[in-house]
Amino acid sequence: MPRLTKLYTGKGDQGTTHLTSGEPVSKDDLRVRAYGSVDELNSALGVARALAPGSTLDGLLGRVQNELFHLGAELSASGKAKQAGPTIEARHVQALEMEIDELMGEVGSLDNFVLPTGTPAAAALHLARSICRRAERELVAVSRREQVPPAALSYLNRLSDLLFAMALYENKKRGRSEVYWDSRT
Repeated sequence: MPRLTKLYTGKGDQGTTHLTSGEPVSKDDLRVRAYGSVDELNSALGVARALAPGSTLDGLLGRVQNELFHLGAELSASGKAKQAGPTIEARHVQALEMEIDELMGEVGSLDNFVLPTGTPAAAALHLARSICRRAERELVAVSRREQVPPAALSYLNRLSDLLFAMALYENKKRGRSEVYWDSRT
């Protein structure tokens, strides 16, 4: 477990950072962008949790936040550095799929596309979903250049689906009707 003794070092003032291997990279490197978006996603989930205290989704969101820390740690390791800590595995993807199926079983099927709105927590979950999609796109770009953790892309893909299902679930549990896309406007 890393110990934070000082929040600033000044080492990144020139636009570079270091991967966990010690390898220096630009702060706009594709890998740094990808794990930065994963960090942003994690923060967005924190907002969603804060907007729905006591929600039945809180425990699941907390678990996902921890898993996103695993993923961020994996992504900050260069291809040369061996990941010693927790990793995202196929079992994490399977767990997301089970959660999606359970939530959608409660929500039911949709007749049309929905607008990303609803309760404050549902809207935050929709925002988190779109951040997740960006993180996924950025990780695809990394994967074209170098090896990425095997389950990482599947995890982000399933997580965006789970966040959508969670937003629908949150609206349903709070009695908020979905707003459907009007293709004629």
